[in-house]
Amino acid sequence: MDFGIRGKTAAIAAGTAGLGFATAQALVNEGVRVAICGRDETRLGNAISELGDNAVGVMCDVSTADGARSFVTSARQALGPIDILITNGGGPPPGDFAHTPEHEYAAAVEKNLLSVVAMCYAAVPEMCERKWGRVVAITSVAVRQPIANLILSNTARAGATGFLKTLAREVAVHGVTVNSVQPGIHRTDRITQLYGDNLAVAATGVPAGVIGEAADFGAVAAFLCSDQAKFLTGAQIPVDGGAYAGLL
Repeated sequence: MDFGIRGKTAAIAAGTAGLGFATAQALVNEGVRVAICGRDETRLGNAISELGDNAVGVMCDVSTADGARSFVTSARQALGPIDILITNGGGPPPGDFAHTPEHEYAAAVEKNLLSVVAMCYAAVPEMCERKWGRVVAITSVAVRQPIANLILSNTARAGATGFLKTLAREVAVHGVTVNSVQPGIHRTDRITQLYGDNLAVAATGVPAGVIGEAADFGAVAAFLCSDQAKFLTGAQIPVDGGAYAGLL
């Protein structure tokens, strides 16, 4: 299927590895020119080399609102007006209520909520002016079903989901869609670090019986950027092999 986005531009936060990189690769395969960011110069260079001529790299840390805003500005300078925005970033430290100091919430909210807000403010108004745009946020299934010992991430990402749902309803009339993709467990460097060769343990509780492949996740995210997905907005889509058990 031709997604109808060849020649479009995309800014993909934290796109040097894992699900961000897989999304960048899927969009490049569709003929999209992409800008990705990362904090490690070597990793960023390697990712750009693998993505090819349609990719540029930006050294940037999107864990703060200022850094997130700076990334979109740099991506626009490199590519021109941004058609597609992929918000993404690592989560805050683990912890439960009893062992998480109150002062740690502000940094978590900035990392996983305010950075998303900043990127949208930097990119979405121009999308509205051009009457076409796609925003896809990589969040977590924790938004639907909070994950134990991740109270900071659960809190901040839920806030981001509320913002994105509200934004989706406001900008739909301008031809801009806003959706979230909620990953379960996928084969990424992080999962390999945690489980080593024993990935069967990581798949415990996943009805599909296996963990996901990053490339498959990237294909879902890329479809949400397609012309065919123009009537799909305000959705939160779990990509988790059936792990989420709720009806809604």
